[in-house]
Amino acid sequence: MKDEKRMRFVSAEQVAQLAGVSRSAVSRTFTPGASVSAATREKVLRAAEELGYHVNDLARGVLANQSRLVGIVATKPELGFRAHLIAALTKALIARGSIPILINTGQTEEELLAAQKMLIGHRAEATIIISGSPPASFFELAQRNGQPLVVIGRSETEADHVSAGNSEASGRAAELFLAAGCRRLAVVGSKSGTPSIAERENAFLAAAKAGGAETMAVRGPESDYDGGLIAARDLFAGGEKPDAIFCANDLLAFGVMDFIRRETELRIPEDIGLIGFDDVPEASWLSYELTTFRQDPGIMAARAVQLLEHRLQNPDAARGYERVVPELVTRKSFVPR
Repeated sequence: MKDEKRMRFVSAEQVAQLAGVSRSAVSRTFTPGASVSAATREKVLRAAEELGYHVNDLARGVLANQSRLVGIVATKPELGFRAHLIAALTKALIARGSIPILINTGQTEEELLAAQKMLIGHRAEATIIISGSPPASFFELAQRNGQPLVVIGRSETEADHVSAGNSEASGRAAELFLAAGCRRLAVVGSKSGTPSIAERENAFLAAAKAGGAETMAVRGPESDYDGGLIAARDLFAGGEKPDAIFCANDLLAFGVMDFIRRETELRIPEDIGLIGFDDVPEASWLSYELTTFRQDPGIMAARAVQLLEHRLQNPDAARGYERVVPELVTRKSFVPR
């Protein structure tokens, strides 16, 4: 009974028997450019359709040392902008003819290396990293195995990378607040310490201080909605209140906005303005109408796949670098002057 239930794919040998041709004729039929007569091709295709046969691409890839598998390494892939970036990446990779594999992992060196070894063990032709800060051993292992790496969201000198214009957008947020007459500026970030969040926090504070503003910084435990609620509670616990807040991503901004509306008497944007970062779809919802900087997941995914393609065709080329600067999307949480 156990043997009868075991998965058994239709084989090329079965197709050959039904079509009345040789096994090699089946192989040639499904090999682009191979020589096979029209009559034989028709018999093979008819038999394959009847049996439900499909070519074993995995076996072909192993033989050709080209699996077409591309790993996507991410931490908490379901959250915020990251989820939309992964969706755009998988779509772009499939359009290229690749097979995307998502590895949901943590940010420790051990977890990242375990994900990488899994992908190398399955002969993935490349890895795209959108979370964490890979250790030096990660790059060394990839280099020894000739596996291209593309990092999205920050600069990495050891790999091709697509970075967001975090500092440009965050500095501009401070300048927009200052131009509107705001003088007590706060930034809401997180203790997760990711390179992108840290870069946004630092750039905003530097621009705000350069403009003569009083600055405040609070951080939630994570870069998510709950993190925004917790950070807002700390921000409004006592002392002077800010008249404008920059949130390092939209999820944090949503938590901050809900706290202000439910736990304070301040009005948005009349008493306090807010700017977020990412422009996830929820930012346009009537409950938020958040002014934010838009990262376009489709553009970032396309740039990453272009870097990957160039690396596969030119293994010894200099490291590729793309920087995508987000654009301001103005809604009701803050209207620049």
